[in-house]
Amino acid sequence: MENLLLDWSGDHTQSFEKEITTFKHGLNDTGLFTDDALAELLEKHPRNMLDVCTMGDPDHPVYPNRFRTGDFRDVSGKVIIEAAKAGRVWINIRKGMNLHPEYKAVLDQMYGDLGRAISKKPYDAHGGILISSPIAKVPYHFDKTHIILWHVRGKKRIYIYPQEEKFIPDRAYEAKMLRYLDDDLPYNIEFEKEAQYFDLEDGQAITWPLNSPHRVDNREFCVSVTTEYSTHESKVKNACMVANATLRHKFGLESSYREAGAVHRQLKSIFGYGIKKSGLLPKDDMKDMVTFKIDPSSPNYLVDTEPFQRDF
Repeated sequence: MENLLLDWSGDHTQSFEKEITTFKHGLNDTGLFTDDALAELLEKHPRNMLDVCTMGDPDHPVYPNRFRTGDFRDVSGKVIIEAAKAGRVWINIRKGMNLHPEYKAVLDQMYGDLGRAISKKPYDAHGGILISSPIAKVPYHFDKTHIILWHVRGKKRIYIYPQEEKFIPDRAYEAKMLRYLDDDLPYNIEFEKEAQYFDLEDGQAITWPLNSPHRVDNREFCVSVTTEYSTHESKVKNACMVANATLRHKFGLESSYREAGAVHRQLKSIFGYGIKKSGLLPKDDMKDMVTFKIDPSSPNYLVDTEPFQRDF
């Protein structure tokens, strides 16, 4: 394809990374995101880079409202796709756009086209492929890097929230940087009054300012590509948050990223980089426990198993 950004304009360039920005893309025309192509990809992708999960089921007697890891090793890629269409399944093909030549060529074009559109050097992006059930939901959370969601197939609604303290507290951000917090943020139903929502259909992409809290509800079986990349802004902010969190936990010193000036943030980020390189950050020793497997003989393709630590 000549250009994967189908309707990009000067307005998109002006709003990119500063405001919520939507645009149309041509990933569907690559032929890499059909059921057959994705089933083939699932079978050749490294197992340790593939997550097959189920969302929380409020009626489950043991695991209500929990995101759970599944065992997919005994079934084909086609069956995993069928499970996503029939059950409560969410699949993340981590770095699926980076590890396979045909997908990497498309990723390079996506960001080459973007780089030319915004007159910047193409970003070094990582891209995962998400395949998810019609009832899939991604809870309220934020990302440490810049994100573009390239929606390919199906219908989903994304809710995006302001970057104010009540929506994304500095302490929650710091906790994530020190690995005391997973992706989810503290959520209050009152937040919905100030949310913006966008209904995505085939071939639509959306991106938002760095760290904007968001959540996603599917309306149909969906396939999306989510790409992430770092910039000087995101690196400085993350390192500064590491510094602030360390000063608070180790020395009881309070410091606010929001209230700090540019020079103060830059100096704090140097301290934060040093902490990360020193190996002083807490180790991520949370065990990933497998609690179900994909089984086509089950009506919803899910069968509970005795929990075991993931080793694949």
